[in-house]
Amino acid sequence: MKLYIDTSDGKKIIVGVDDEKFETEARKEKSQKLLPFIDELLKKQGKKIKDITEIEVNTGPGSYTGLRVGVSVANAIGWALDIPVNGKDIKKGDTVEIKYET
Repeated sequence: MKLYIDTSDGKKIIVGVDDEKFETEARKEKSQKLLPFIDELLKKQGKKIKDITEIEVNTGPGSYTGLRVGVSVANAIGWALDIPVNGKDIKKGDTVEIKYET
């Protein structure tokens, strides 16, 4: 299952699970809302975090702090599950792998 994380917008969080995208309002509390939002979506779909096989995260352009939150959460989940994390510049359409090798 592919997880998509987009925290670039100053007013909302977008999370995709496979081909479905969901959003929630989040202004300054992105770091507090992102993981619970991902967990809630996975539970609603009867899936678990260990079912994630790939993560794609928006790397910009957008809110600097918001992007840091999204990339940090994506890297933490990717590292914990030992799965690829790819950054995507939505303006250019470029995808680059950002996972740290262990």
